[in-house]
Amino acid sequence: MSVAEQTTIVERTSPRKHPPKRNGRWAGYLHLLGARMLELKREPEVVFWVFVFPLLLALGLGIAFRNKPGDASSVAIVAGAGAQQAETLLLRSPRHDSFKIDVRDAETARKGFRLGKYDLVIEPDGSGGLRYRYDPARPESVLARAEVNDALQTAAGRQDIVATTVATSSEPGSRYIDFLIPGLLGMNLMNSGMWGIGFALVDMRQRKLLKRFVGTPMRRSDFLLALMSSRLVLMIIEIGLLLTLGVIVFHMKILGSLFAILLLGSLGALCFGGVGLLTASRAQKIESVSGLMNLVMMPMWIFSGVFFSYERFPAAIQPLIKVLPLTALNDALRASILEGTPLIHQWPRLLVLSLWGAISFLLALRWFRWT
Repeated sequence: MSVAEQTTIVERTSPRKHPPKRNGRWAGYLHLLGARMLELKREPEVVFWVFVFPLLLALGLGIAFRNKPGDASSVAIVAGAGAQQAETLLLRSPRHDSFKIDVRDAETARKGFRLGKYDLVIEPDGSGGLRYRYDPARPESVLARAEVNDALQTAAGRQDIVATTVATSSEPGSRYIDFLIPGLLGMNLMNSGMWGIGFALVDMRQRKLLKRFVGTPMRRSDFLLALMSSRLVLMIIEIGLLLTLGVIVFHMKILGSLFAILLLGSLGALCFGGVGLLTASRAQKIESVSGLMNLVMMPMWIFSGVFFSYERFPAAIQPLIKVLPLTALNDALRASILEGTPLIHQWPRLLVLSLWGAISFLLALRWFRWT
């Protein structure tokens, strides 16, 4: 038997060696994402700041601004000629329960008004006339002036030419808590995305963990994408807890689909995850990244309509406010939750969130440093 025939027999009878099994393109990303989720389990403070704190904030503000009778206006009448007559007229008016009246000397009344104890000061001029001292920059002071003047004029015999009636509305959907819950959702997604990712990244850089990753075959894009997308799991729990609180405790009505709300939350989490990566891409210390993140988030806390409508700001800066990512997220969440607006009609807001997230991630990928 020739050598060639022997070789052929050996090849046929020997067990076949299969080529080594290779991991897929996304295997590294999935391993990194799993490791990140295990790290979160070891950080109990995350549970409080991401899940418990927003619930406590919503509960506290919801109770503080719950439906209740309007607060009585605090009015000070300067003692002197005409003070007794003004007090009698106010007490004789049909709306006397709307006022808390104190008669004080001029210095005490003005000091109390300056310190916010009184909403309005009434100063008799000694000839039967009255002068109102109020602050046009304080809504409660403007309201007190209008109500007191109306009560005094009516008690003095004024007859209204046009008969009017008043109807109050405090139905679900039009209350402050209905406005607040979506704003808290957006703010919490921003905070958890920025602080959760930024702090984790800089902490790993300080502990030299990132330096060890340089020698591995891991892709930089997989590492950053795993950090950013780890917020999606937390996002689902955040949205579920806050909406459940709003429905059960405050009888909030959700008009939009849960799928649309979760999609908006996912886009918001990825957007702010990208901004967090960009902010922490080169920071060396926790103090540095804290300052940078506060610099990025502070304008959005103020301008993006979390606790009050941004429509109160001047019209000249409205276009700038609307291109902020938190403004787009809050507006989209409110439109979906409170109005049931379809996502197709919210494409400008979705575009703003997508651009912020994509551009931030690409810049972070370019500028990121391991050490």
